[in-house]
Amino acid sequence: MAKRTQPAMPSASAFSLPRRDSVLTGRMTASPAVTVTPGGQSSRISLRAPEKSRAALSRALGLKLPEQPKTIAQAGSRTAIWLGPDEWLVLDEPEVDLMAALASVKALHSAADVSHRNQAIMVAGPSVEATLNAGCPLDLSIAAFPVNAATRTVLGKAEIVLWRTEEKTFRVECWRSFADYCFTLLASGARDAAMG
Repeated sequence: MAKRTQPAMPSASAFSLPRRDSVLTGRMTASPAVTVTPGGQSSRISLRAPEKSRAALSRALGLKLPEQPKTIAQAGSRTAIWLGPDEWLVLDEPEVDLMAALASVKALHSAADVSHRNQAIMVAGPSVEATLNAGCPLDLSIAAFPVNAATRTVLGKAEIVLWRTEEKTFRVECWRSFADYCFTLLASGARDAAMG
């Protein structure tokens, strides 16, 4: 009787991470007051874990998960944004497999790849705060919301994650299904800011 052999399974490295075109390709709003542009591709995970798991997760990710509201942690191209006492949004370059980084962690946690769920929108310029405040109720003054402050909030009727990356630059993370709505609202805010 001939011995049956199983075909070899390809290694995990044989697969490439899928890429998805931005839903905002070709969109841009620019004025002397502010520019609104689609952000680039990113790897993203939604991470939840109890306090006792943070150390193991931080080691695996190569950064200390932030523990205070409105804070981030960064190491190289990787950023972890605090969203709640047990919740973070972790961002990295598009080719980075964040799920693989956590694969060996035995500590209790929940991680979901949300790379294709979100769309980034960059808003920059002298009137960036006024543009965002067309739909976001937060005090975005530099004193109240300094560089590298980040939080979950709303833009109009859409939930977003807002991160001040530079003094006059913000990154808006929204769900792809709300990207057109958020971009249109920001473009309208930019026009109003340019006239004001």
